[in-house]
Amino acid sequence: MNAIELLLTRQSDPKLTGPAPNEEQLAIIQQAALRVPDHGCIAPWQFIIAQGDARHKLGEIYHQSAVTELQEEKVINRAKELPLRAPMIIIAIAKYQEHPKVPRIEQIQSAGCSVLAMQQAAFAQGLGGVWRTGYFAQSQAVKKALNLQEHDEIVGYLYIGTPTVDCKKSARHKPENYFSYL
Repeated sequence: MNAIELLLTRQSDPKLTGPAPNEEQLAIIQQAALRVPDHGCIAPWQFIIAQGDARHKLGEIYHQSAVTELQEEKVINRAKELPLRAPMIIIAIAKYQEHPKVPRIEQIQSAGCSVLAMQQAAFAQGLGGVWRTGYFAQSQAVKKALNLQEHDEIVGYLYIGTPTVDCKKSARHKPENYFSYL
């Protein structure tokens, strides 16, 4: 797949199954994450991979977070199952570092770019992925359970696996609706 095709056909694949990326595919995905824009070369990221039984551990973290913070029965009942929607999840974290030239927003954006780069690397290798956020990306209880610092941000959970359906999505937006000239 060439770069233009990748950029113009990339999509989120929310229905994923095994197999997860193999060792060689994962190495490419990891390298893609580390090639994103990084003002000041400070590498403001951390990644945690959950696969196999570790997905159940992540589900337990979600569950405990929902019980203590949300107390919403619907979320509590689903929490343990959420990480089982794909054979691999990569948790992407912005590790903010005080820096005179690199503001917090740029560091968070860099970590966000890493998620897109990993998803594109997976897609280019015939895998699928979906970037998820929501409550569990903002939860203080989840951050604590993952041993993150107060100033760290979970920018997303990248679910990766093999797409279960081949549903190519057409372009939803027209450039003329979003681009203008100064």
